[in-house]
Amino acid sequence: MDTKAPAYAATVAALREEVQRRLTFTVGKDNASASPRDWFIATALATRDRVVSSWLASTKRNYEEDRRRVYYLSLEFLVGRLLIDALTNLGLTDPMRDALAELGVDLDRLRALEPDAALGNGGLGRLAACFMDSMATLEIAAMGYGIRYDHGLFCQTIKDGWQHEYPEDWLSFGNPWQFPRPEITYDVCFGGHVESARLTDGMLAHVWRPGETIVAVAYDTPVVGWRGRHVNTLRLWSARAPDPLRLDAFNQGDHVGALTEQVRAEAISKVLYPSDSTPAGQELRLRQEYFFASASLQDLIRRHMKQTGDIIKLADKVAIQLNDTHPAIGVAELMRLLVDVHGVEWKEAWRITQATFSYTNHTLLPEALETWPVWLMEKLLPRHMQIIYLINAMHLDGLREQGVSDAPTLSSVSLIDEHNGRHVRMGHLAFLGSHRINGVSALHSELVKETVFSDFHRLYPDRIVNKTNGVTFRRWLLEANPALSRLLAETIGPAVFDDPERLIELENFADDPSFQSRFAAAKRENKDRLAELIAQNLGVRVDPSALFDVQIKRIHEYKRQLLNVLETVALYHDIKAQPARDFVPRVKIFAGKAAASYHQAKLIIKLANDVAAVVNSDPRARGLLKVVFLPNYNVSLAETIIPAADLSEQISTAGMEASGTGNMKFALNGALTIGTLDGANVEIRERVGDDNIFIFGLTAQEVENSRTQGIDARETIAASPRLTEALRAVASGAFSPDDRHRYAQLVDTLTYYDHFLVSKDFDSYCDAQRRVDARWRDQKAWRRACILNTARVAWFSSDRTIREYAQDIWNVPV
Repeated sequence: MDTKAPAYAATVAALREEVQRRLTFTVGKDNASASPRDWFIATALATRDRVVSSWLASTKRNYEEDRRRVYYLSLEFLVGRLLIDALTNLGLTDPMRDALAELGVDLDRLRALEPDAALGNGGLGRLAACFMDSMATLEIAAMGYGIRYDHGLFCQTIKDGWQHEYPEDWLSFGNPWQFPRPEITYDVCFGGHVESARLTDGMLAHVWRPGETIVAVAYDTPVVGWRGRHVNTLRLWSARAPDPLRLDAFNQGDHVGALTEQVRAEAISKVLYPSDSTPAGQELRLRQEYFFASASLQDLIRRHMKQTGDIIKLADKVAIQLNDTHPAIGVAELMRLLVDVHGVEWKEAWRITQATFSYTNHTLLPEALETWPVWLMEKLLPRHMQIIYLINAMHLDGLREQGVSDAPTLSSVSLIDEHNGRHVRMGHLAFLGSHRINGVSALHSELVKETVFSDFHRLYPDRIVNKTNGVTFRRWLLEANPALSRLLAETIGPAVFDDPERLIELENFADDPSFQSRFAAAKRENKDRLAELIAQNLGVRVDPSALFDVQIKRIHEYKRQLLNVLETVALYHDIKAQPARDFVPRVKIFAGKAAASYHQAKLIIKLANDVAAVVNSDPRARGLLKVVFLPNYNVSLAETIIPAADLSEQISTAGMEASGTGNMKFALNGALTIGTLDGANVEIRERVGDDNIFIFGLTAQEVENSRTQGIDARETIAASPRLTEALRAVASGAFSPDDRHRYAQLVDTLTYYDHFLVSKDFDSYCDAQRRVDARWRDQKAWRRACILNTARVAWFSSDRTIREYAQDIWNVPV
């Protein structure tokens, strides 16, 4: 952008006045008394004002053109900070920076003040945010639906190496991006009973008499597409009691009891993923999922009726995407609304439902394919349980009519799991109620067909398709990595941000020494920034010239942070034992949250921190190895870590990671991947080339074969001296002198029940790390591989993914 052009100067002047006006008339402060947070609010509101006109125009255009609409239902939307995101998409980052500078304010300082929106946990929520960005960029008439959590998942702190959870306070100073819509409310009901009655035409009607009503209140956030041409809406629901106070009880002195109904209602939108380790926690989870599904469906039907006046045309005008099984109860709810509220005949209602819904499966893990006890469904949602029974009966009867009569198959595809207590299978409900089911990587989609939905796939062979995930390139380049973005714009032109496919032009510069030096300089700038953050937050000094080896993701046994930690221990032992050897200096960087009730994952966090404490304080390590665990991983932290990474750890047990999107962001930012052939790693290897990625370990088929032979790892461990020594050190308390038995159970589990095959892949992983060392020593070859990674990953843009959804699933023109 020409900062000397008159138009640019006029934009800067206008923004300066708009910020000043907001500071004075909305925040109520003058320049002298305004705090940095006041300036942030004023800047955010001035930016939001620039969005609103396009937002209103987009909404008007959707109605005038009678456009088919897409509704994306997700329990998570990990949108991160929105100020720089909005400015970037509007093309106003530099003008706003200059406008604020004229007011004596630093934009980067304001950026750091904005809290991350606590609306998600990991990849599922970040994917939803990327998809919302791409839907707006591609000018699809779309709306995201979710829950406005008061306190998110949790704020993670690390005390003495242990994870502690505290409520997120992201709303404590308000949210300048949201528009409260108190006039948009819906009743969401629970409990009670169902009555049957004959109508005048002789048909049997069912009337649900609920025992409890919760009010869903809408809060809207505009989602700006690239260049600001189109703006969609993220609508989040907050739960309220119909009566906020039982005045009779309050006046009788029961001041706490008078608020009981309010507290019970508002618990629904308090936190993301409340622990389900208790019956009350299970009930709250189901209440959450039904609450947002019901409110969203009522809202989109209201909009559809306003637009067309004909409920039968719903599938012609509406596509609903279920992001995982959390909103699957929406299938039964839409049937209830169509049959009970709008009087649609059952078969027609089922046709509409299947034609409207599609379902994205994100996991093969049994615990993530939700099931709910039948008794709980009957208690909370008695009418929905009736509907599910009828869907199931008609489904099974239809199969019998087609000649499917073997009991194992019918039991496998039944919506009701009759084993170990009767449960409703929500993944099955989502499958039956959708016309398309998609996996999120080529490998994952095939495994979906072969494992969790194998019998369904045999019965409905055309229903499962693949839509490999993608990421929003502009956010992970322009916002997270301005140094690399400048280099890209200077080298292949700024049009690369409009068309990521142009990244392939970087191949022409992969062997250019001058470009390699500039590419490395951009990486070093990012590493300096991360090193400073580590020093500020942890008090640990790391060398930016060392290899930054990064694993940042949700802590789970299948993601195998433990494998990384054990290799770190083995490397530490090698450094101590071989002082004359030429080791590559490394910084091992971990971040991620463990579910509050997931003891084993929290123990792995503690082990990582215990290993860090020992390694970082041992002079025998000679600065060749440092280990850090950065707390409270979120989008903003990822935006600092990912551009600085040299090595991306994608080391899950093959066949267990659906796709991953962190792997795409790292490769885009010029990090090399060390990983298994799992999830999207397979497709990344196909595009970047075997020479530019470090693959190790068992394949998904080999994992399955190995498990059938048993998961007792004693022989495998005995055959690996380095693993044996590492496990002996961990088990003996070498890293936990205050509690020498702390990790005995962890080591025993790995030894006798190595379900995630850490021991099987350990030696292969270590060999791959030594290949990493060899490549790192040849900096010309390393830089070439990094450049080729950036050049060849354009296919992993979420714009491409959304185009495929639009064309193949939603039937929406793009």
